[in-house]
Amino acid sequence: MNSPGGLREPFNHLFGELRPKLHRYCARMTGSVVDGEDVLQEALAKAVEALPGAGPIANPEGWLFRIAHNAALDFLRRRAREKAFSDDETDMIADPANPIADRQAAAAGLHAFMRLPVAQRSSVIMMDVLGYSLQEIGTMLDTSIAAVKAALHRGRGRLRQIASEQDDRPVPILSAAERLLLEAYIDRFNAHDFDAVRDMLADEVRLELVARTRLNGRKEVGTYFGNYSRVQDWRFVAGFVEDRPAVLVRTGDDPAAPPTYFILLTWRDGRVAAIRDFRHARYAADGAELFVP
Repeated sequence: MNSPGGLREPFNHLFGELRPKLHRYCARMTGSVVDGEDVLQEALAKAVEALPGAGPIANPEGWLFRIAHNAALDFLRRRAREKAFSDDETDMIADPANPIADRQAAAAGLHAFMRLPVAQRSSVIMMDVLGYSLQEIGTMLDTSIAAVKAALHRGRGRLRQIASEQDDRPVPILSAAERLLLEAYIDRFNAHDFDAVRDMLADEVRLELVARTRLNGRKEVGTYFGNYSRVQDWRFVAGFVEDRPAVLVRTGDDPAAPPTYFILLTWRDGRVAAIRDFRHARYAADGAELFVP
């Protein structure tokens, strides 16, 4: 990748291949698969903007991860939830090949990563979840190998501590009004009564078919339901994604199978004001806290 005019097509191909991996990173940095997708899209926009003036890019994958990392930091600063990280005590050396730590990190829920400071979180995700080397992590995070080792040491220790704690977070519940609206939408969808579903749309409804397209207004969004009418590999159930009311989608013939993707709805005055459908971004369900009441 070394000429601005010839960069866009291979860049788009690379981004398509890396999108699930980048999302795993962004989701664990933000503590949310939904916020992680927002950060991922912000990173893509920044990468496209920077591409013409970037010059030769020796390591496109590392370049994209660096942009995604910075986008995640910007997001966290906006939320103002994180404390600054110091590179003190960099003599604490972590074993870079630690299969026990690998398994603990890969199994950790997104909320567990949010309890790590940013530098620990990013280092543990990159090595123990995504499999990058110390050198690669140092390059992508623009920090020293000693600092990465120290962050791994602390982060892995904190994850072990968190894993031993009892999870006492309350189970999410739907209000009566939310349940009525969500179940009405789902019942009509499952019955393939798409005219009735269209009747639930607000005039200025917005649709994001994540990783594919965006539509605006009842007329445009109405065409989206026709796509669902032509496939039979789905069934909707009401549930939660990270405590957010959501449509959870099961595919295949097993009614007890876990959901494979989800749809978020925004309501205004009893009408659907926004739809965010992750059918073509099923990577977002990786690590997501999906709950069926």
